[in-house]
Amino acid sequence: MSQLETPLFTGLLEHVKKDPIQFHIPGHKKGAGMDPEFRAFIGENALAIDLINISPLDDLHHPKGMIKRAQELAAEAFGADYTFFSVQGTSGAIMTMIMSVAGPGDKIIVPRNVHKSVMSAIVFSGATPIFIHPEIDKELGISHGITPQAVEKALEQHPDAKGVLVINPTYFGIAGDLKKIVEIAHSYNVPVLVDEAHGVHIHFHEDLPLSAMQAGADMAATSVHKLGGSLTQSSILNVREGLVSAKHVQAVLSMLTTTSTSYLLLASLDVARKQLATKGRELIDQAIRLADWTREQINQIPYLYCVGKEILGTEATYDYDPTKLIISVKELGLTGHDVEQWLRETYNIEVELSDLYNILCIITPGDSEREASLLIEALRRLSEQFSHQAEEGIKPKVLLPDIPALALTPRDAFYAETEVVPFHESVGRIIAEFVMVYPPGIPIFIPGEIITEENLKYIETNLAAGLPVQGPEDDTLQSLRVIKEYKPIR
Repeated sequence: MSQLETPLFTGLLEHVKKDPIQFHIPGHKKGAGMDPEFRAFIGENALAIDLINISPLDDLHHPKGMIKRAQELAAEAFGADYTFFSVQGTSGAIMTMIMSVAGPGDKIIVPRNVHKSVMSAIVFSGATPIFIHPEIDKELGISHGITPQAVEKALEQHPDAKGVLVINPTYFGIAGDLKKIVEIAHSYNVPVLVDEAHGVHIHFHEDLPLSAMQAGADMAATSVHKLGGSLTQSSILNVREGLVSAKHVQAVLSMLTTTSTSYLLLASLDVARKQLATKGRELIDQAIRLADWTREQINQIPYLYCVGKEILGTEATYDYDPTKLIISVKELGLTGHDVEQWLRETYNIEVELSDLYNILCIITPGDSEREASLLIEALRRLSEQFSHQAEEGIKPKVLLPDIPALALTPRDAFYAETEVVPFHESVGRIIAEFVMVYPPGIPIFIPGEIITEENLKYIETNLAAGLPVQGPEDDTLQSLRVIKEYKPIR
C-alpha cells in the first residue's frame, strides 16, 4: 500500500464525475434543494460529496471497498492491526473501547480526571470504575497523568479488572510513562485503553511522547480533527489484537454509530491520514519550532509563565507535547477566564480553553509566525495593563477539587429513584447527575459520588469566575439531583 493513496476521497471524486441522478438521500440533492444562502457559502464541491452509503461508496458498518482500504492505510500509518473510522467523534470511540471490554458488574481502572465520555460509557455498560488519583500540580491547578506505581497497586488489589484506561497525553499535553503502564497491565493479562484525543500527531515525530500504538497499548481513541487536519467530529479507533477482538470492537462501534455516516467526515480522515503519513514529521517539526519560539517570548513577559521542559521529572510528567502552550496568568491577579475574555474583546484572539489559573493555546501546522506574534503582542499588553495587580500582590489562591468517595456505581445512581434538593442542602447526599467544567469536560461530580462542601465551593468558584459549569438538569446550579432518601414515619 502507498500512503500517497486516498482511496475514499478519490472514490468519491470519481463518483461525482459520473454525475448520477440521485433518487436517494440526502434530500438536498447536491445542494439543489437547500437554502441558497447556505449553499453559496458551503460550496458545490462539499455538497457534491455529501452522500450516503450506496453500494459504489461502501458502508462504514460493513466496509468491503474504498472505506476498508482507507482504514487499512490508516492502520499501517498508525502501527495498528486495525483502524476504524469514527463519525461520532472521539467520544464515540472512547465509549466503544470501554463497552468492548467491560459489561455489567465488571471492574475497569480509570483515572478520576477522565473525560465525561468515559463515565457515560461506564453508566451505559454497568461497569464499576476503580479510580486512580491523578498527580495534581498545585502550582498550575491542573491534573496530570497516572503513574505506573498507581496502576500496579490498582491491579494488585483488582486483578480481575477488565481494562486499564490511560489519558495520553492529557488535554494540557502532559504524558506519563505509558510504555511501563502497558507492561504492568499486560503482566496481569489486562488490556490498556488509551484516550488519545489530544495526541494524533505524537505518532509522527520522535520528539513527542510515545503514541499508544508505539507503547504497545491494545486500543486508542485518537482525535484526528483536533490536531491532525480532518473535519470536526472525525476520529479513529486504533486496535491491536490479542487481548481484544477487533471484530467485537467493530460490532460495538457500529451499535454506537449513525447509519447515515457523513462522507465529508470520512473523506477528511482519509486525506488527513495521507498528510500525516507523508508530510507529518516536517509539518509537526515546524509547529514545534514555532511553539518553542512562542514559549520563549511569552516567558520574557512579566508575570506570565508558559510551561516548558522544566515540568518534567515525575512519573506522571514523564514527557510533554511542546505544541501545547499552558500559560499561567494567576500572577496578574486574573483568572484564565478573565484573560480569555480580554483576548477575545481586545485582540479578537480565541484560546483553546481557560480555567481558574491558566489559558491553553495550541500551535499546529495551520499556524504561522504571524498568529504567534499577535498572541505575544496581546499578552505583552495584558501584562502592562494589569501589572499593578501583580505589584500589589493580588493573585488567586490555587483551589483544587476534592475527589469524592463513590457510594454507588454510576449506573445504579443514574437510574435510581431521585429527588431534587437545593444546592447548599446537598452536602452528604449521593449525586445522580454529572457536574463538570467544559472544556475540558472532566467531571467535578459523577453519579454515585458523595457531595462534599469543598467541591460545592469549587463549583461556586468556577461559576463566579464565569467558567462554563455544565451537566446538571438545573443549569442555574440552584439545585442538584440526588438519590432519594426515605425517612422513617413518625
